[in-house]
Amino acid sequence: MNTIDKLDYYFYSDPGHGWLAVNYDELVELGINDKISAYSYRQGNTVYLEEDCDMAEFMNALEAKGVQIRIHTINEPRNDSLVRSFPRYSDEP
Repeated sequence: MNTIDKLDYYFYSDPGHGWLAVNYDELVELGINDKISAYSYRQGNTVYLEEDCDMAEFMNALEAKGVQIRIHTINEPRNDSLVRSFPRYSDEP
């Protein structure tokens, strides 16, 4: 990770759940790409980390490196966020 005061991330939520959008390469760099569950989603190089466990795994890894983040929330009023239509997370390229 680069030494930056704060990194910006987007958190997408619908009435049922939420996901933090991160770059797959960040997961690799942090060494947690193999710890992400199939409850998260992946669209290309963007991974949508589910809010209960995978997002915490990511945030704890960043915190251990001294990286601070700023989260911007995007609330989707419908019950079926577009994120839910993406393929389930896989550690395959």
